[in-house]
Amino acid sequence: MSWSEHVVWWQVYPLGFVGAPVHPDQRRAAGEPVEGRLPADTPVHAGESAPPTVVHRLPRLLGWLDHLVGLGANGLLLGPVFDSATHGYDTLDHLRLDPRLGDDGDLDALVAACHARGIKVAFDGVFNHVADTHPFYLRALAEGPGSRYADWFAIDWAADGGPRAAVFEGHGSLVALNHANPQVADYVVQVMNHWCDRGVDAWRLDAAYAVPTRFWADVLPRVRAQHPDVWVSAEVIHGDQAAFVAGSGVDSLTQYPLWKATWSSLLDANFFELDWALGLHGALPFVATTFVGNHDVTRIASKVGPERAVLALVVLATVAGVPTVYAGDELAWTGVKEERFGGDDAIRPEFPARPELGDGEWMYRVHQELIGLRRRHPWLVHATTRALELTNTRYVYAPTSPDGADGLVVELDVSGASRAEVRTPDGATLFRYPA
Repeated sequence: MSWSEHVVWWQVYPLGFVGAPVHPDQRRAAGEPVEGRLPADTPVHAGESAPPTVVHRLPRLLGWLDHLVGLGANGLLLGPVFDSATHGYDTLDHLRLDPRLGDDGDLDALVAACHARGIKVAFDGVFNHVADTHPFYLRALAEGPGSRYADWFAIDWAADGGPRAAVFEGHGSLVALNHANPQVADYVVQVMNHWCDRGVDAWRLDAAYAVPTRFWADVLPRVRAQHPDVWVSAEVIHGDQAAFVAGSGVDSLTQYPLWKATWSSLLDANFFELDWALGLHGALPFVATTFVGNHDVTRIASKVGPERAVLALVVLATVAGVPTVYAGDELAWTGVKEERFGGDDAIRPEFPARPELGDGEWMYRVHQELIGLRRRHPWLVHATTRALELTNTRYVYAPTSPDGADGLVVELDVSGASRAEVRTPDGATLFRYPA
């Protein structure tokens, strides 16, 4: 079995976690401006006229690694760590750690500390777009259609108001790369291998759905040629999941349909939706990346309430997939995503310098219990499920191993107070909520 079949990820949004200034006004107030960056001649490293201010915030994560291990997880999935203009997804330099986090020494220390504890490290690969202040893009605009970087972007040189590039989903500050350009593919291969050489074990490909699958099919074999054990999961929100995996060559993708069915069934008391989604989930010809929370969505405890959030976790722990816990969810933290400037701030908060369970200790213990249950039944990574009892407010399903030799019975009930139980087929209780 691949190491990925035993991993439980703990996902962190680094800039928020360490309290780095994210918005431009915050950066300027902290004396960490991003203005004045100049392009370099080389297509390998963006470079600039003078190094930015480096603040060593990343070491704060070191104090949380034992919290991760104590939870039962063994993977640290980092959000964007590349040098960027604001929120991390507007990259300025793929080959440098964001100076708001620290420097290469800080990163090396974190990776070494993770590996010493048996923790795998995953990076967020932001390869669909870059910042509109990225040096390559600025150079293309300054030099015109004849620039060596002009074909790195889809630029309309005759647009009203001056040249304009294609952007990501209407966000003018996120300029889309031209993935038909072989130089862009070469660059992404170089970036991924650079960080794998530094100890990164896995990648989450941000906005992978916006990139042609043939691009990934070109890039990933060249990365695996140097790093055969690397695991790659793609952010895919909708569409034909099996076709995307087959066409791109990724190992996994984010299971958004199951995420939506989980919270929606709990919120609306409609377990028929969850049963339908689990049927589709079980038929996938690959192992999906499962989750009930991440850095882009309202926290599960805010979405359905903390009691029903436990039931969502029961689903995560007892169905097929590579599970991911979004940091803070294990402490029953709340946070609502809003569609406005700064609307992600509440779901990407700063963490204390050291772990503090506080009022969330009860949820931490629930996570420990359920992750422990999953580890004692490793076949769950490939499980299929069938309904034993199904109504709007009550759902009993049976996860079963591929060979049919192992199984469990999972009971979820929201007809009154939220209840959940996991037991063996002969009736021995393995988990019960409330206890």
